[in-house]
Amino acid sequence: MTEMMSLLMQAVEKRLLRPLDIQFARLLADDAQPALLLAAACVSAEAGEGHVCLPLENLSEAGLFAGRQPALAQALWQAAGKPVNWSERLAGWSAVSDGSRVTPLVLSNQRLYLHRLWHSEGQIATFFSLQDNSAAFDTDAASEVLNTLFGHQPDDWQKIAAAVALTRKTAVISGGPGTGKTTTVAKLLAAMIRLNQRALRIQLAAPTGKAAARLTESLGKALQGLAVSDEERTRFPAEATTLHRLLGAQPDTQRLRYHASNRLHLDVLVVDEASMVDLSMMAKLIAALPAHARVIFLGDRDQLASVEAGAVLGDICRCSETGYSQARAEQLALLTGCSLEGLEHHQAPAVRDSICLLRKSYRFDAKSGIGQLASAVNLGDTRQVESVFAAPFEDIQHQSLNNGEAYQRMLDEVAQGYQPFLQMIKQHAAPAEIIAEFGRYQLLCALREGPFGVQGLNQRVEQRLMQLQRIRRPAMGSRWYAGRPVMITRNDSALGLFNGDIGITLRDHEGQLKVFFLYRMDQSKRFSRAVYRRMKPPG
Repeated sequence: MTEMMSLLMQAVEKRLLRPLDIQFARLLADDAQPALLLAAACVSAEAGEGHVCLPLENLSEAGLFAGRQPALAQALWQAAGKPVNWSERLAGWSAVSDGSRVTPLVLSNQRLYLHRLWHSEGQIATFFSLQDNSAAFDTDAASEVLNTLFGHQPDDWQKIAAAVALTRKTAVISGGPGTGKTTTVAKLLAAMIRLNQRALRIQLAAPTGKAAARLTESLGKALQGLAVSDEERTRFPAEATTLHRLLGAQPDTQRLRYHASNRLHLDVLVVDEASMVDLSMMAKLIAALPAHARVIFLGDRDQLASVEAGAVLGDICRCSETGYSQARAEQLALLTGCSLEGLEHHQAPAVRDSICLLRKSYRFDAKSGIGQLASAVNLGDTRQVESVFAAPFEDIQHQSLNNGEAYQRMLDEVAQGYQPFLQMIKQHAAPAEIIAEFGRYQLLCALREGPFGVQGLNQRVEQRLMQLQRIRRPAMGSRWYAGRPVMITRNDSALGLFNGDIGITLRDHEGQLKVFFLYRMDQSKRFSRAVYRRMKPPG
């Protein structure tokens, strides 16, 4: 084994690289090309970590592995021949091109890409940079409808967001928790329906089954409080679907029913939780859109990005930092009656005029503890986080868990937090009420393993509740007991359960343990009643 391969295998052992990255590198280069082996392994690893490309500056002694394991990074860099000019080193490699011919890797603007990701990024950039993004509309009619649905307020960003989407074929609406994204979309769709004489084919979609179900439910609730006629109500979409189902994904294959040669049959598409849409899926969706279609991307730019490569929503929303153009600000002000200032910036991307960031949270005040903490976290301002923790906010408590006593106190507080939920189980409350109560107290973890991780805390909280006799110990050889929460980790459309759904183990009227999940039914009544699904625990 060569020195480079030996070092790369050490990186695999330290979980800095994956075996897949090594196999990819060996497919493109041989042992006589140590620098190329390193470059191929690193670009593959970047894609595995959700990055679209590898900046060549990262292929340096200081840049390898983001500064982790400096000794190994130094050894790899030396084994690669201490390359300084990577562009020259990669120029003669048959596996690399500038994209004008198909090769496994593409070198563009001092960045190394997997060809698939480079192609997808180009498609998306072209789509969102189109200058001709305007949609036909009647200014007076649109203004009247917006005033009817939103009223008259000087700084109504929900109204501005609706105006942005009414006047563009492609629009992006981003907002944090409680900013009213679903309410905005419900009113926006009502406005589109009123402004179009013909029936619009409207589709709702989301990246996951859980998100699609949540969108269906939340939009149904928002529609209940909307002043629309019965005829208008029937023109709203009844149910959201997943992007895979929308595009007609076929099992055990990469083929899709809808693509550039067979476009989707729709007029308006709303994509919720757009932050979770990865680069490849976004490119496939864009390719399948009919030329006349309007699409509204809805999400929170500050949420975690997609599991796969790319953070499309976050990258697009950064274009809003330059504000609206002067002409666009005047147009939106005329439509909404809101005060908006435009900014001329000759190099600003055109997509900035298709974005609206919802700024007001209706869930918590921006000056509250949680509001300031959320802002500090989103900005990555650690000093502000510490300042918030030190301030006497009523809605935030901060404790340092630096010893066993403090950790035990935390477990006791958690046990007390779950007490109302456990009390409802003892009182044999309805399963739907018990599940709702469980959702009112949540323990969130930043880690998966260890005493502060998901697994460690789940185990310790369960043990503490048993010590306090809040839950009964399960029978010998079983882990099941009344009150045990269960999370679904894989979609099951036949049962109507999706990844992330939470159920509670309870005894049915026959005394048998079953796992109860909330689910919604009766589409025609817009989810007006909640029922529950039962599943027998395994074993």
